Amino acid sequence: MTLTTGRVLYQYHTGTMSRRAAGLVEKAPECFVELAAEDASRYGIGEGDRIKVRSRRGEITAKAQISGKAVPGTIFVPFHYGEAAANKLTIAAFDPVAKIPEYKVCAVQIEKG
Repeated sequence: MTLTTGRVLYQYHTGTMSRRAAGLVEKAPECFVELAAEDASRYGIGEGDRIKVRSRRGEITAKAQISGKAVPGTIFVPFHYGEAAANKLTIAAFDPVAKIPEYKVCAVQIEKG
């Protein structure tokens, strides 16, 4: 599987401030793993199940969110949640031109659990 990371509307950066706002926490209370229905079926994962996501660099656990927006073979994890820090999974290398971390994508394995 390919992991991609990014933002959700209701949180900001690592959530150190936005996760203190009750209204924002109500909209986006915890980390999730967004995946396609096809992949969920293949792995025996249901909506809300806990999923382990593992790369060569680390592992996190978060709830499954099955989505029609997800591309089969790709999962999305927001990076706002320290308790399931997506950047634990990603590559620590820097882009040689832009000099920014390559936090956006990496290979992962998933399993129910």
